[in-house]
Amino acid sequence: MALRYSFQVRLSRGKSSLSARPWRESRRVVLLALVGVNVASFVAQFFLDTFEPGFVRDYLALSNRGVHDAYAWQFVTAMLLYGGPWHFLGNLLVLYILGRDIESILGQRHFLYLFLSGAIGGELGHLFLMPSETLLYAASGGVAAVLIAYAMILPELDLIAWRLSRFSFHVKAKQVACAILLLSLVMLVIDRNGAVVHSAIPGGLAAGWLYANLLGFGHVSWLRRLLRRRREAAERVQRMTPAEFIEHAIDPLLEKISRNGMQSLTRAERRLLFQAHEKIG
Repeated sequence: MALRYSFQVRLSRGKSSLSARPWRESRRVVLLALVGVNVASFVAQFFLDTFEPGFVRDYLALSNRGVHDAYAWQFVTAMLLYGGPWHFLGNLLVLYILGRDIESILGQRHFLYLFLSGAIGGELGHLFLMPSETLLYAASGGVAAVLIAYAMILPELDLIAWRLSRFSFHVKAKQVACAILLLSLVMLVIDRNGAVVHSAIPGGLAAGWLYANLLGFGHVSWLRRLLRRRREAAERVQRMTPAEFIEHAIDPLLEKISRNGMQSLTRAERRLLFQAHEKIG
């Protein structure tokens, strides 16, 4: 469902986002490339399962054994593996429908980084959350990141709308994301053996949330506040003259060193001394 209006503000709270820009429909280069890669990988997986049974499970799916045996390629191949045709069709449908708008809103580069962060986050989440003998077909991680980003950027948009006479049924993007998260957590508890697909979803959602949050969407997190404070502090230092910098920043540090020694400085204060060397020297 392509949006037909200018995306100037977040629909959730009406506040402009630092990363928001006028929405326009553009070439979906990254989206179509991801779709093509996933279709090709599913066809290749089908032929491998047909003519080399067990090869995908033993060498391409992500596993703790593979990590211990230094099968580093599994981090790449696993994110292109599917548990079956329905898993493939569902992932592709969600990726294409939601990815059209997300790529236009975030831009091609951020859309690609969002997808990859979800794929990697899903794999890491599986390694931390599941037993060592469990195998992961991790194609859902990147799609989960796209889903949570959509829910953060357009939380009030109806993804499902069904109307029958006087009865109407609407499901918003934020509700779909919450339902998927809840379902994946339930599956983490009841299905923890063999080859699985669901354990990539929590990590993918977490990575997608973090990436979209750092781009300026959703509630302001402690991480965004920390980064903003650091950026503002760095800008204040840049605006200072060398004399002002010494008076307001370096002299108090020198007094602290004379009283308590160099080991009393925090990491931030040591970084400030290094900045003094660059600014004055």
